[in-house]
Amino acid sequence: MDFQLTEDQRALRDGVRDLLEGRFDRAALRAAVDASERAGTAPLDRELWRELGAAGFFSLTLPEAEGGVGLGLPEAVLAFEEAGRVLLPGPLVATFLAAGDIPGAASGDVMVTSADGSLVAWLDEADVVRGDVSGAVPARSVDPLTPLHRLPAGGSGASGGAFRAGAGALLTAAEQLGSAARTTEMAVQYARERAQFGQLIGAFQAVKHLCAQMLVRAETARAAVYAAAVTGDPLEVCGAKLLADDAAVRNARDCLQVHGGMGFTWEADVHLHLKRAWVRAGAGRSAGDAEEALAAAL
Repeated sequence: MDFQLTEDQRALRDGVRDLLEGRFDRAALRAAVDASERAGTAPLDRELWRELGAAGFFSLTLPEAEGGVGLGLPEAVLAFEEAGRVLLPGPLVATFLAAGDIPGAASGDVMVTSADGSLVAWLDEADVVRGDVSGAVPARSVDPLTPLHRLPAGGSGASGGAFRAGAGALLTAAEQLGSAARTTEMAVQYARERAQFGQLIGAFQAVKHLCAQMLVRAETARAAVYAAAVTGDPLEVCGAKLLADDAAVRNARDCLQVHGGMGFTWEADVHLHLKRAWVRAGAGRSAGDAEEALAAAL
């Protein structure tokens, strides 16, 4: 079996990366963070949202007869991995999953959110909310670009069937994978540029080990996420989400370690990856629930 990306899949990945680098580069990311700090709430670029819709981002898996691109979950995973690399904000997964049901979602004209466990992201900004979010109250989010609301204790606004839940978890894992890969690149780049004690810090064994461990985590998560996208097996999706969450969080922490004191500053982007990874890891099914599901299947 050949698990290498096809030429079309590589072209799709490169096309999404070019689009996001052109419309949501580091300058745009920092501008969004600064705007969030000034306004007290995260802004959302509706024009970019519509551009994503026009590019087919939200309709990748819709049949061509319904105006979609007609691709599969593996291709959607590639697109969401690229979104995770640049920390693209917004309820991407919820809008993607609603593309076949809610008019305007596929084109990016309508932003959709849904309750994810006890939390709802982008509730105030969304045009359509799926699930029961009665009594939701604003909650402080560690991520400046992910506004959250919390549902009342004991409440659950979760909506959708097993496929929607499984696909949502997998696409979130793909975003985590993109972030894990990006922080690995950031750490390696900084280790090649930063000099200390008369030589580049990348020459130090401790730094080499950190970067190597980051790469191993990212590639292990990549194998799990890609495999789950091919099989669609719920248990493999659980495993992929666990590995991707671990890679995103731990790689961001190790990237911060490689950066040293600079990594703790507001100007560095490392903390943004760590905060987004924390938020994504807490979304939907918890790590404990996923571990229990995997253990029960043994």
